[in-house]
Amino acid sequence: MELILWRHADAEMGNPDGQRRLTDKGLKQAERMAAWLAARLPEEYVVMASPAVRAQQTARALAGQFKTVPDLDTSASAAQLLRACGWPHGANVVAVGHQPTIGEVAALLLAGTPAQWAVKKGAVVWLSLRGAEARPRLKAWISPDLV
Repeated sequence: MELILWRHADAEMGNPDGQRRLTDKGLKQAERMAAWLAARLPEEYVVMASPAVRAQQTARALAGQFKTVPDLDTSASAAQLLRACGWPHGANVVAVGHQPTIGEVAALLLAGTPAQWAVKKGAVVWLSLRGAEARPRLKAWISPDLV
């Protein structure tokens, strides 16, 4: 299973939180990261996104169709995100969500312990789990300013 954790790109400030849109910078970040991902994703994958507008806009840069998943919303836990993605036996998934959840999932899967790792806006943490491996391998951790 390939699990690609994608933090939404740069968003405007304001309320209500779920209605915040991407800034011009965020739209460019999402487009750059989507192009990078599209060139590397496996043939079959599912894109899931938080219901928050900024996550929806980020996902739309990669896929015209994606699943809106409440368990990826701003208050989601690491366990909710992993369950929604079918970890560890699900399909290849691109999960577009938020901090601190994205960083918490990365820490839990890579280090085996709960922690709040920082993930930049628009960045991707790509984890790969093969066969009987106990822990996933880090395939990529990249921010949009590097693509």
